[in-house]
Amino acid sequence: MLYRVLGLVIKELLAVLKDVKSRMVLIGPPIIQLVVFGYAATYDLNHVTFAVYNEDPSQASRELVARFEDAPAFQEVARIHNNAEVAALIDNRKVLLVLHIDRRFSRDLLAGSAGPVQLILDGRNSNTALLVLGYANTILTDFDSWWLAQHGGVNPPATLDIRARFNENLESRWFIVPGIVALLTQVVTLLVTALSVAREREAGTFDQLLVTPMRPIDILLGKSIPGVIVGGAEATFIIAAGVFWFGVPLRGGILPLYLGLFLFLISIIGVGLMISSLSVTQQQALLGTFLFMVPSIILSGFATPIANMPRAIQYLTYINPMRYFLIVVRGVFLEGSPTWSLVPQFWPMLIIGPATLAMAGWLFRRRLY
Repeated sequence: MLYRVLGLVIKELLAVLKDVKSRMVLIGPPIIQLVVFGYAATYDLNHVTFAVYNEDPSQASRELVARFEDAPAFQEVARIHNNAEVAALIDNRKVLLVLHIDRRFSRDLLAGSAGPVQLILDGRNSNTALLVLGYANTILTDFDSWWLAQHGGVNPPATLDIRARFNENLESRWFIVPGIVALLTQVVTLLVTALSVAREREAGTFDQLLVTPMRPIDILLGKSIPGVIVGGAEATFIIAAGVFWFGVPLRGGILPLYLGLFLFLISIIGVGLMISSLSVTQQQALLGTFLFMVPSIILSGFATPIANMPRAIQYLTYINPMRYFLIVVRGVFLEGSPTWSLVPQFWPMLIIGPATLAMAGWLFRRRLY
């Protein structure tokens, strides 16, 4: 069995490497595309969770906090009483920012100097952090105008001290490049596996494969392993380029990163083989690939926060393996997340992968007999 599967793996890899023609079909069902883009792809930030750490229980500080609470885009979810609570809330993604008002705030305002206010941002998504910063500056400007009208003065009474965790300079590439690892790995792996059986049928060699001593499980394994090899090599190249070329810090370990990568590849290979089992031609396989690929990218949180999507759309993201691998790769790169902290992302892919492979095997056997 091992030699038969190995021979099929080598044949598949040679077929992929020798295929210089890349016929890309960019046509997709317009209704699905419209629904996904219309509801999920939004850059409007309307659900900013924040916590308040107010060390100055004065009228001025309460007024500033009230302005954040009354802002439509902000939602207070916690009150903090010591510095130790700040990191936990941001690390666990419970809040996007922490509003820290210093104990000297009202005293400095009444003395005619700037009152210290600190805004601690979650910098893992630099685009979101910059939007939040713009909203906060608007609220602070309104507070300045109100204070000047009430007490007079010429200088802005309150100033922000910005601290962004995980992405100190809010560089977009630190957020985008780790996401590209998931994006391009999915694209390459899905294309390799989705075209495998369809290529055999179109070339007329699939019937020859059926008369060999290979069992359906052998053929399924022979079609899956090349996807793991190609996808793993693609991901390794992008990871190396991200670290050594783009300068994105890899703060975590290789073990959790590649464990998540393996589970992600298994999930995507199952989807690709399902598409390939249902396709008669490579054109149909490409169409099926892009039909799955575009919604999965949008519903993964790659560019827009999942929390901003409608509740019904958010439920669809739970069956999308890219959603979980994005958290893994960004967590390992930017946060240095250990393996145990990523278990909530591993086990959904551990379910999705075998489920999609089992469905692909069932479809494969159904097409064989």
